[in-house]
Amino acid sequence: MKPRTGRKPPRRLVARFVAISWRDLAVSFGPILLVSIAAIWVAVRLIQPAPPGTLTISAGPQGSTFWNAAQQYKTILARNGITLDVLESQGSVQNLQRLADPKSTVDVAFVQDGLATKTGKAPAGLVSLGSVAYVPLAVFYHGPVVTRLSKFEGQRLAIGQEGSGTRELALALLKANGIEPGGATTLLPLSGDDAARALVKGEIDAAFLTGDSAQPPVMARLVHMPGVHFFDFTQADAYARRFAYLTALTIPMGAFDFGHNLPPAPIRIIAPTVELIARDSLHPALSDLLIEAAKEVHGGATLLQTAGEFPAPRSHDFPIGDDAARYYKSGKSFLYRMMPFWLASLADRLIVLLVPIIVVLIPGLRLVPSLYAWRVKSRIYRWYGSLIALERASMNDPTSAERHALVRQVDAIEDSVNAMKMPLAYADQFYVLREHIGFVRARLAHARVRRSERDEAAADGGHGEHGEHGGEATQSASGHAGAGSPE
Repeated sequence: MKPRTGRKPPRRLVARFVAISWRDLAVSFGPILLVSIAAIWVAVRLIQPAPPGTLTISAGPQGSTFWNAAQQYKTILARNGITLDVLESQGSVQNLQRLADPKSTVDVAFVQDGLATKTGKAPAGLVSLGSVAYVPLAVFYHGPVVTRLSKFEGQRLAIGQEGSGTRELALALLKANGIEPGGATTLLPLSGDDAARALVKGEIDAAFLTGDSAQPPVMARLVHMPGVHFFDFTQADAYARRFAYLTALTIPMGAFDFGHNLPPAPIRIIAPTVELIARDSLHPALSDLLIEAAKEVHGGATLLQTAGEFPAPRSHDFPIGDDAARYYKSGKSFLYRMMPFWLASLADRLIVLLVPIIVVLIPGLRLVPSLYAWRVKSRIYRWYGSLIALERASMNDPTSAERHALVRQVDAIEDSVNAMKMPLAYADQFYVLREHIGFVRARLAHARVRRSERDEAAADGGHGEHGEHGGEATQSASGHAGAGSPE
């Protein structure tokens, strides 16, 4: 074992070179990576989850038109892997109550226009996917021909079951004509076939029928009954203006029976529409699927509508949802047009994740080489300020003590430079820095030599002057001595 000498270990003469400075690379790439991660996190927070595999619709009484329509929706959605649960209900009023109840599992329902604003304000959190059909109001009555609802005052009127859409509409129209519950007019809770039979038997004077009870076949059957008249809404346009959710329609002459020319003249009726109402949390992809199903189920021509008239973005009680408005304006998105539903849904979410990568990460990666080079070069360039200051100090004729202090500073700089870990790609700049350190060291050495030469010159000049004066004095003394001596 070698004995310790007490000496300090020799200075390392050159920096340690590496292929890549991982620290500089991390510092250069780190901020870009953090910004990208933050952007992806925000995108994940904003991204829509995958559409649920099950939906629940509140339709209507079993066997009714809208119950059957919901069953068709179920078949259509099943093609795309979505299960639609169909719930039976008493009608539009119960459908709306289920949607408005936050504890209910109902996602979408058929709701007749005019019901939601009965209390003055529609429930929040619900949007319309569009109107899907007319719900015509047909009024049949006994007695002389009348053209105004006010003429039914004091009679027996079947206006539908409690809580039904028919009853709510009939009450609103009768109120506008001065007829209200509790007055002289008897308002009976009969609907559908019960109301039609009571009318035929003479047990009531008039029946207000909507929905399935007012479908063209039913109206045609009642028109054929002797003594039964089909009420002609001569004020249909005024009703449509007064009640924004109503539409004035016309049944053409002979529409029910060409042979018997029934009706014998065009008949004007009024009709609210039924809207497909959904919670505003409905997934956009499912919104598109439901509207597609509505097109297939309700888009055909009937006695009261033309082909392609429904579904339509007609909003009355509820605003058209943003996704529904986009669909009516431009149709399905490109992905859903070109791909199967499940694949388009997956691709739609992946695109949201790719956006921050494309917008932030890829351009940021182009900056990494420049940032990396700047980091490495800055470790070299930062010494030049000190070297310039030392060089200037060497030109100011430093004293010996000052020069030694300057040399120590140069040594400290060189030690620090030699302690650096440098990428091989920047070795040339490292050696240029070392050359410049050597240049400053040489300037300090030159300053020492110059100072020494000046000191020696000054010393030599002093000695010469002293010798000249001494010679003159010797010669003067010799002269005096010679003069005093005898010849």
